[in-house]
Amino acid sequence: MKRLGVNIDHVATLRNARGEKHPDPINAALYVIKCGANSVTIHLREDRRHINDHDAKKICSLKKVLVNLEVSMNQNIILNALKIKPSYICIVPENRKEITTEGGLNLKKNFNKLKKIIPKFKKAKIRTSLFINPSINDIKISKLLDVDCVEIHTGKLSNNVKLKNNYIKELNRIKKSSKLANTLGIEVHAGHGLDYKTTQLLSKISEIEEYNIGHYIIGESIFHGLPKVIKNFKRLLK
Repeated sequence: MKRLGVNIDHVATLRNARGEKHPDPINAALYVIKCGANSVTIHLREDRRHINDHDAKKICSLKKVLVNLEVSMNQNIILNALKIKPSYICIVPENRKEITTEGGLNLKKNFNKLKKIIPKFKKAKIRTSLFINPSINDIKISKLLDVDCVEIHTGKLSNNVKLKNNYIKELNRIKKSSKLANTLGIEVHAGHGLDYKTTQLLSKISEIEEYNIGHYIIGESIFHGLPKVIKNFKRLLK
């Protein structure tokens, strides 16, 4: 069964717009699991623009809630994540000026840094993933780094689909990368910009085991409600 992780960062974005306590991301984490999500994703950014330290600590302590914590390679963030000890870690690139994550990690440039960080999480028995571009070379480097999983950045595919551009080349890149990762014993995940159509396209790639989706789910839920939107995605992933 393919798994669905729901990113609830934008519940915190909405809360922070008023500087108050509602809506509460902690309640959101419990609710998306109740609605059928397999896990919750949160990104503890260096500038704390949505999820804050209190959120992350409380959400990661929830019983029966598997939490995928996205973190940068910042030393303080890494130390904080080790204290919080989530179920899963996904190491992502982070640019302070970006609106959202713009692409996968530069594995070649950050190889030595990642080589020091990854064993710390693995020693703490935290499943560790790298957020990467759909690249054969990046899959090979991920194998050298001995990660448990890779999450393939699907932003370019998603944009092409939404703009009605030719997306076949990018879809094939994702297919080839997923197949190689699976052959090398690396679990494959997908995330970024996913909606119903792109998720349906990717669901045909048997090697992808987990989908992490946030912005679209939260946005659609304004009109249709979280239970229905999550149910729709779960149906696509069967």
